[in-house]
Amino acid sequence: MHVPTPDTVRAALGRFATGVTIVTTRSSTGQPLGLTVNSFNSVSLQPPLVLWSLGLRSGALPVFMQAQHYAIHVLSAQQRDLALRFAAQGVDRWQGVEFAEGLGGVPLLPGVVASFECRSRSRYEEGDHVIFVGEVERCQHRLEVRPLLYHGGRFYTEHPL
Repeated sequence: MHVPTPDTVRAALGRFATGVTIVTTRSSTGQPLGLTVNSFNSVSLQPPLVLWSLGLRSGALPVFMQAQHYAIHVLSAQQRDLALRFAAQGVDRWQGVEFAEGLGGVPLLPGVVASFECRSRSRYEEGDHVIFVGEVERCQHRLEVRPLLYHGGRFYTEHPL
């Protein structure tokens, strides 16, 4: 057993396979905002609640703290490049990206496995992150599309990428 340091905890958590999501919203000035997140979970079915978390040092945190609505998109195996783009710093993440408008005007990405349009219900600061709990107001899913997975610091569709 290891004493839990940030590195050993990160390494142990990396053994847990997750889906890959992009969370989107709009700023108070109407600018679309989105980022890649793999900390997404179901909380409750009645009412329908989901959660995700964002680091306290994220430049997107002030926008999400004020957002009334956001959308969580579960990415497909074909959307690895989109996941990388929305995880990158210093790039225009939205250049050439088509999207529709969802509840509250939030950007909705096409081609995803599932999407959850949420009303922001609560936020909790814990450790070095803020946990966002959203009430699902609309959702959709596609059974025929394979998800993009993340495990051990690598993306997977059927084989590691």
